[in-house]
Amino acid sequence: MRKFDEQLAELNDMLLEMGAMVERSISMASEALLNQDICLAKQVIEFESEVDRKEKDIEALCIKLLLQQQPVARDLRLISAALKMITDMERIGDQTADISEIVIMLNGAPYIKKLDHIPKMAAATVKMVTDSIDAFVKKDLNLAQKVIEYDDIVDNLFDRVKFDLMELIRANTPNNDQAVDLLMIAKYFERIGDHACNIAEWVVYSITGKQVA
Repeated sequence: MRKFDEQLAELNDMLLEMGAMVERSISMASEALLNQDICLAKQVIEFESEVDRKEKDIEALCIKLLLQQQPVARDLRLISAALKMITDMERIGDQTADISEIVIMLNGAPYIKKLDHIPKMAAATVKMVTDSIDAFVKKDLNLAQKVIEYDDIVDNLFDRVKFDLMELIRANTPNNDQAVDLLMIAKYFERIGDHACNIAEWVVYSITGKQVA
Protein backbone atom coordinates (compact mmCIF):
# COMPACT_ATOMS: atom_id res chain seq x y z
CA MET A 1 0.00 0.00 0.00
CA ARG A 2 2.88 2.35 0.75
CA LYS A 3 4.23 1.77 -2.77
CA PHE A 4 0.81 2.66 -4.21
CA ASP A 5 0.67 5.88 -2.17
CA GLU A 6 4.14 6.81 -3.41
CA GLN A 7 3.03 6.23 -7.00
CA LEU A 8 -0.07 8.37 -6.50
CA ALA A 9 2.14 11.14 -5.11
CA GLU A 10 4.34 10.79 -8.20
CA LEU A 11 1.24 11.08 -10.39
CA ASN A 12 0.28 14.32 -8.61
CA ASP A 13 3.78 15.71 -9.14
CA MET A 14 3.75 14.82 -12.83
CA LEU A 15 0.34 16.43 -13.31
CA LEU A 16 1.63 19.59 -11.64
CA GLU A 17 4.62 19.55 -14.00
CA MET A 18 2.43 19.11 -17.08
CA GLY A 19 0.08 21.82 -15.83
CA ALA A 20 3.03 24.20 -15.42
CA MET A 21 4.22 23.34 -18.93
CA VAL A 22 0.81 24.11 -20.40
CA GLU A 23 0.56 27.37 -18.44
CA ARG A 24 3.96 28.37 -19.80
CA SER A 25 2.88 27.46 -23.32
CA ILE A 26 -0.23 29.66 -23.12
CA SER A 27 1.79 32.57 -21.70
CA MET A 28 4.48 32.23 -24.38
CA ALA A 29 1.90 32.11 -27.17
CA SER A 30 0.19 35.21 -25.79
CA GLU A 31 3.49 37.08 -25.51
CA ALA A 32 4.47 36.05 -29.04
CA LEU A 33 1.14 37.39 -30.29
CA LEU A 34 1.35 40.70 -28.41
CA ASN A 35 4.97 41.41 -29.34
CA GLN A 36 4.75 39.81 -32.80
CA ASP A 37 7.74 37.72 -31.72
CA ILE A 38 8.21 35.10 -34.41
CA CYS A 39 11.21 33.55 -32.63
CA LEU A 40 9.12 32.98 -29.49
CA ALA A 41 6.24 31.62 -31.57
CA LYS A 42 8.61 29.01 -33.03
CA GLN A 43 9.68 28.06 -29.49
CA VAL A 44 6.03 27.43 -28.56
CA ILE A 45 5.68 25.08 -31.53
CA GLU A 46 8.86 23.20 -30.56
CA PHE A 47 7.74 23.08 -26.90
CA GLU A 48 4.61 21.20 -27.93
CA SER A 49 6.66 18.00 -28.33
CA GLU A 50 7.73 18.24 -24.66
CA VAL A 51 4.08 18.52 -23.61
CA ASP A 52 3.33 15.43 -25.73
CA ARG A 53 6.15 13.49 -24.06
CA LYS A 54 4.88 14.43 -20.61
CA GLU A 55 1.41 13.22 -21.57
CA LYS A 56 2.84 9.84 -22.63
CA ASP A 57 4.85 9.53 -19.38
CA ILE A 58 1.76 10.21 -17.25
CA GLU A 59 -0.35 7.88 -19.35
CA ALA A 60 2.23 5.11 -18.86
CA LEU A 61 2.18 5.62 -15.08
CA CYS A 62 -1.63 5.58 -14.98
CA ILE A 63 -1.78 2.34 -16.95
CA LYS A 64 0.88 0.82 -14.67
CA LEU A 65 -1.19 1.77 -11.62
CA LEU A 66 -4.36 0.33 -13.12
CA LEU A 67 -2.73 -2.98 -14.07
CA GLN A 68 -0.46 -3.55 -11.07
CA GLN A 69 -2.46 -2.06 -8.22
CA GLN A 70 -6.03 -2.68 -9.45
CA PRO A 71 -7.38 0.38 -7.61
CA VAL A 72 -11.02 0.66 -6.62
CA ALA A 73 -13.50 3.43 -5.73
CA ARG A 74 -11.91 6.84 -5.24
CA ASP A 75 -8.40 5.80 -6.30
CA LEU A 76 -9.78 4.33 -9.52
CA ARG A 77 -11.69 7.55 -10.22
CA LEU A 78 -8.58 9.61 -9.51
CA ILE A 79 -6.46 7.69 -12.02
CA SER A 80 -9.23 7.65 -14.62
CA ALA A 81 -9.67 11.41 -14.21
CA ALA A 82 -5.91 11.94 -14.61
CA LEU A 83 -6.01 10.10 -17.95
CA LYS A 84 -8.79 12.39 -19.16
CA MET A 85 -7.09 15.52 -17.83
CA ILE A 86 -3.82 14.93 -19.67
CA THR A 87 -5.74 14.57 -22.94
CA ASP A 88 -7.20 18.04 -22.42
CA MET A 89 -3.80 19.45 -21.44
CA GLU A 90 -2.22 17.96 -24.56
CA ARG A 91 -4.90 19.61 -26.69
CA ILE A 92 -4.18 22.93 -25.01
CA GLY A 93 -0.57 22.47 -26.10
CA ASP A 94 -1.77 21.82 -29.66
CA GLN A 95 -3.84 25.01 -29.64
CA THR A 96 -1.01 27.21 -28.37
CA ALA A 97 1.03 25.84 -31.28
CA ASP A 98 -1.84 26.68 -33.66
CA ILE A 99 -1.91 30.25 -32.30
CA SER A 100 1.85 30.51 -32.78
CA GLU A 101 1.62 29.30 -36.37
CA ILE A 102 -0.77 32.16 -37.13
CA VAL A 103 1.62 34.62 -35.45
CA ILE A 104 4.38 33.39 -37.76
CA MET A 105 2.08 33.61 -40.78
CA LEU A 106 1.21 37.24 -39.95
CA ASN A 107 4.94 37.92 -40.18
CA GLY A 108 5.02 41.10 -38.10
CA ALA A 109 2.36 42.97 -40.10
CA PRO A 110 0.86 45.88 -38.10
CA TYR A 111 -2.32 44.85 -36.31
CA ILE A 112 -5.53 46.33 -37.70
CA LYS A 113 -6.86 46.65 -34.17
CA LYS A 114 -5.34 46.98 -30.72
CA LEU A 115 -5.37 43.62 -28.94
CA ASP A 116 -7.34 44.44 -25.80
CA HIS A 117 -9.42 41.38 -25.00
CA ILE A 118 -7.33 38.52 -26.43
CA PRO A 119 -4.53 38.93 -23.82
CA LYS A 120 -7.21 38.95 -21.12
CA MET A 121 -8.51 35.66 -22.54
CA ALA A 122 -5.00 34.20 -22.35
CA ALA A 123 -4.54 35.31 -18.73
CA ALA A 124 -7.94 33.89 -17.78
CA THR A 125 -7.13 30.51 -19.33
CA VAL A 126 -3.79 30.34 -17.49
CA LYS A 127 -5.68 30.94 -14.24
CA MET A 128 -8.20 28.24 -15.11
CA VAL A 129 -5.50 25.66 -15.84
CA THR A 130 -3.56 26.54 -12.67
CA ASP A 131 -6.64 26.37 -10.46
CA SER A 132 -7.96 23.16 -11.99
CA ILE A 133 -4.67 21.32 -11.41
CA ASP A 134 -4.45 22.72 -7.87
CA ALA A 135 -8.02 21.53 -7.25
CA PHE A 136 -7.05 18.03 -8.36
CA VAL A 137 -3.95 17.82 -6.18
CA LYS A 138 -5.69 19.36 -3.14
CA LYS A 139 -8.98 17.53 -3.82
CA ASP A 140 -10.68 20.92 -3.59
CA LEU A 141 -14.22 20.60 -4.96
CA ASN A 142 -15.01 24.28 -4.39
CA LEU A 143 -12.01 25.44 -6.42
CA ALA A 144 -12.89 23.07 -9.26
CA GLN A 145 -16.42 24.46 -9.40
CA LYS A 146 -15.06 28.03 -9.48
CA VAL A 147 -12.98 27.10 -12.54
CA ILE A 148 -16.10 25.80 -14.29
CA GLU A 149 -17.91 29.07 -13.53
CA TYR A 150 -14.88 31.11 -14.65
CA ASP A 151 -15.27 29.77 -18.18
CA ASP A 152 -18.09 32.32 -18.62
CA ILE A 153 -15.48 35.09 -18.39
CA VAL A 154 -13.50 33.61 -21.29
CA ASP A 155 -16.67 33.12 -23.33
CA ASN A 156 -17.74 36.74 -22.72
CA LEU A 157 -14.33 38.03 -23.77
CA PHE A 158 -14.51 35.92 -26.93
CA ASP A 159 -17.92 37.40 -27.75
CA ARG A 160 -16.43 40.91 -27.48
CA VAL A 161 -13.50 40.03 -29.72
CA LYS A 162 -15.83 38.37 -32.22
CA PHE A 163 -18.13 41.41 -32.32
CA ASP A 164 -15.26 43.87 -32.87
CA LEU A 165 -13.58 41.79 -35.58
CA MET A 166 -16.82 40.98 -37.39
CA GLU A 167 -17.49 44.73 -37.57
CA LEU A 168 -14.13 45.20 -39.31
CA ILE A 169 -14.81 42.30 -41.67
CA ARG A 170 -18.25 43.67 -42.59
CA ALA A 171 -16.78 47.13 -43.16
CA ASN A 172 -14.43 45.56 -45.70
CA THR A 173 -11.44 47.35 -44.20
CA PRO A 174 -7.92 46.88 -45.60
CA ASN A 175 -6.16 43.72 -44.35
CA ASN A 176 -9.51 42.01 -43.87
CA ASP A 177 -7.75 38.64 -43.85
CA GLN A 178 -5.95 39.59 -40.65
CA ALA A 179 -9.28 40.11 -38.88
CA VAL A 180 -10.15 36.52 -39.74
CA ASP A 181 -6.75 35.34 -38.43
CA LEU A 182 -7.20 37.23 -35.15
CA LEU A 183 -10.69 35.82 -34.79
CA MET A 184 -9.24 32.33 -35.20
CA ILE A 185 -6.66 33.06 -32.49
CA ALA A 186 -9.43 34.21 -30.16
CA LYS A 187 -11.33 31.01 -30.94
CA TYR A 188 -8.27 28.94 -29.99
CA PHE A 189 -8.07 30.73 -26.63
CA GLU A 190 -11.79 30.11 -26.13
CA ARG A 191 -11.20 26.40 -26.79
CA ILE A 192 -8.31 26.41 -24.32
CA GLY A 193 -10.80 27.72 -21.75
CA ASP A 194 -13.14 24.86 -22.63
CA HIS A 195 -10.36 22.32 -22.08
CA ALA A 196 -9.47 23.89 -18.72
CA CYS A 197 -13.15 23.64 -17.81
CA ASN A 198 -13.09 19.95 -18.82
CA ILE A 199 -10.12 19.39 -16.50
CA ALA A 200 -12.07 20.93 -13.63
CA GLU A 201 -15.08 18.75 -14.43
CA TRP A 202 -12.87 15.65 -14.21
CA VAL A 203 -11.63 16.90 -10.86
CA VAL A 204 -15.25 17.03 -9.69
CA TYR A 205 -15.71 13.45 -10.93
CA SER A 206 -12.56 12.25 -9.14
CA ILE A 207 -13.88 13.66 -5.85
CA THR A 208 -17.63 12.95 -6.06
CA GLY A 209 -17.94 10.14 -8.60
CA LYS A 210 -20.46 12.29 -10.50
CA GLN A 211 -19.92 13.76 -13.94
CA VAL A 212 -20.86 17.41 -14.43
CA ALA A 213 -23.90 17.65 -16.69
